[in-house]
Amino acid sequence: SVLSNRISQDIAALYGERFGLNVTQWRILAVLGRYPDLSATEVAERTAMDKVAVSRAVTSLLASGRLKRRLHGDDRRRSVLQLSAKGYRVYDDVAPLALEYERRLLEGLQPDERSALDRLLSRMEERERATRDG
Repeated sequence: SVLSNRISQDIAALYGERFGLNVTQWRILAVLGRYPDLSATEVAERTAMDKVAVSRAVTSLLASGRLKRRLHGDDRRRSVLQLSAKGYRVYDDVAPLALEYERRLLEGLQPDERSALDRLLSRMEERERATRDG
């Protein structure tokens, strides 16, 4: 938790002032940049963020013109979110910076250590889901 918060704060320093984004807003842009056409609920699930925080950030990103919302196909009850052209400009600027940060963070690990870290984190995530789902 502490490491996750520190990393989020470090990456926020890369985009916060320049784009006027907070951590929640950037996470939403990052998820939708990679997985377009998600509902706000699906964004909250993918990011493990609070639905209320996601809703507020989505509202802000819609108002700033960085997101667009549209109805999903034939289902008039479901709306999905996408990055707008303005949102993609931010994403295209920040994503490489975040990936470079990740590369520098992981370069201190040997390849077998990276593989072990990936396996362990995946296993812990599976256990967390199993524990939560009961």
